[in-house]
Amino acid sequence: MPLTNREIADIFEKVATLLEIKGEIIHRVLSYRRAGETIRDLPRDLHAIAAEGTLTAIPGIGDTLATKITEMLETGTLQFYEKLAAEIPPGLVEVVHINGVGPKKAKLFWKELNITTIPELEAAAREGKLRNLAGMGEKSEKKIIEGIEALSRQTGRVPLGIALPAAQAILDRLMTLAGASEGAIAGSIRRGRPTIGDVDLLVASDDATPIMDTFVKMEQVARVLGHGPTKSSVELLNGLQVDLRILEKSRWGTALNYFTGSQAHNIRMRELALKAGYSLNEHAFSPVDSQGNIQEDAPKILCDSEEKVYATLGLPWIPPEIREDSGEIEAAQAGKLPELITLNDIQADLHMHTTWSDGTLSIREMAEAALQRGRKYIVITDHSQYSAIANGLSVERILQQQLEVRQVDQEMGGRIRVFHGVEMDIRSDGTLDYPDEVLEKLDFVVASLHISLRQPREQITQRVLNAINNPHVDLIGHPRGQLLPDREPADLDMDAVFAAAKEHGTALEINANPRRLDLEAQYARRAVELGIPICIDTDAHAAEQMDLMGYGVLTARRGWVTAASVINTWPVEKFIQWTQQRGK
Repeated sequence: MPLTNREIADIFEKVATLLEIKGEIIHRVLSYRRAGETIRDLPRDLHAIAAEGTLTAIPGIGDTLATKITEMLETGTLQFYEKLAAEIPPGLVEVVHINGVGPKKAKLFWKELNITTIPELEAAAREGKLRNLAGMGEKSEKKIIEGIEALSRQTGRVPLGIALPAAQAILDRLMTLAGASEGAIAGSIRRGRPTIGDVDLLVASDDATPIMDTFVKMEQVARVLGHGPTKSSVELLNGLQVDLRILEKSRWGTALNYFTGSQAHNIRMRELALKAGYSLNEHAFSPVDSQGNIQEDAPKILCDSEEKVYATLGLPWIPPEIREDSGEIEAAQAGKLPELITLNDIQADLHMHTTWSDGTLSIREMAEAALQRGRKYIVITDHSQYSAIANGLSVERILQQQLEVRQVDQEMGGRIRVFHGVEMDIRSDGTLDYPDEVLEKLDFVVASLHISLRQPREQITQRVLNAINNPHVDLIGHPRGQLLPDREPADLDMDAVFAAAKEHGTALEINANPRRLDLEAQYARRAVELGIPICIDTDAHAAEQMDLMGYGVLTARRGWVTAASVINTWPVEKFIQWTQQRGK
């Protein structure tokens, strides 16, 4: 069977890791790794690109890599990888994925203890065989055990930031077809969950055949898993499974409700339907007798909208993001559903980076990009000095930057306000990266964890509390430090964090980058219940990353967050007043 884009990307990424373990120069390693990442995100099949003779037109693919791609397309294997795998045990590729184990340690374990797989490494760690190796110790050994346990909990689900654009691109194409009258992304994507299993698409049409035929032949499709008259399933080039269902418009509401889920929400809906004398499924409300048996001859209630589904049960429409059986049914029955925040409520972005640290645009360019997206004000928050890898700003540089921020703010002529801040590291010893005399000169201070995220709960919690307790810190950025799907969040005592944030009026961030989505929805909901202010930011390092704000809003909606609880929905005058009340 021909290799897919994803399989070729996997091979290139394995080559990169094996070369790194071998000790090859970093540029060679990066060329394979970047090639793998590029191929994984390609919207077209490599077979088609190769047939056109345009492989080298793919960014980062030169003649050498193009030749290797051609070899894999034609033979299904790569001799270069096979040769590497004969020299270096390929099981070490998985070992490197463990948090706390890099290529150097993987090589050390292999050479010194002949460890080549994760089970072998776990056994050695639990028996105390790693601690006496060079650069190791009991703490390092414990971290490796924790890393293996964390890896075992990963589910293989795809981040929302990958699944949603892929699903939307397919749906947009299908909705251009003549017979498609209505379409929607359903499932966990519609509910805004941070990671996704499969993609569910629904299309309303009276003529399913041409739509299904187009779907299974789309260039994003690697394999057709099933092709029927009203349902088809495919695997995309990036490995996602997509299920398409086509139905008549008269049943649109019940189908969309059913396939949006969640399962727990659907069960509650079916229970309500039974109490009202109906059986509810994806097709219709069917009358039932006193024993709960469907009365086949009785007329069914068809719903062409979700509003009609809920109205049949005496409920208002419930936003999909909160359909998790977490109190939404009871709130709907009591007329107390929250008016959830929307993207249109967002007035500002209070966390972004420029070329002063690790961003790609100047302060002026970021301001212009934010203005184009309808923002009324922004805060420039480049990295502080401890983040040397991100070109963090020394005290002298941040004071110099303030002059440029003030100048840009003046030049914008009130079209958008530009404030000066910083994303300041909370150091591993719990101290903050700048003294108070520097912080008090800034308009807005974000404090974030970036390193030593596997510290014990008490220690890492105290680091966050130290930041919250500082009167100059306005916001805790991506509080738990997670990276989806690879890095688990820090083991924070969130009750202690919430208590301190409430006491000091410090805001907590929902970082909208789909690799973070941190705070997660359940913590955002708790924060709002306690009266803690929330801020939804993009953490943008480039103009296009400002467009990620919608992911943060989705996460906030999942957490029952309203606009009133989010500081960057405020007009600029209220924002200034809030910061001044905090001692600015």
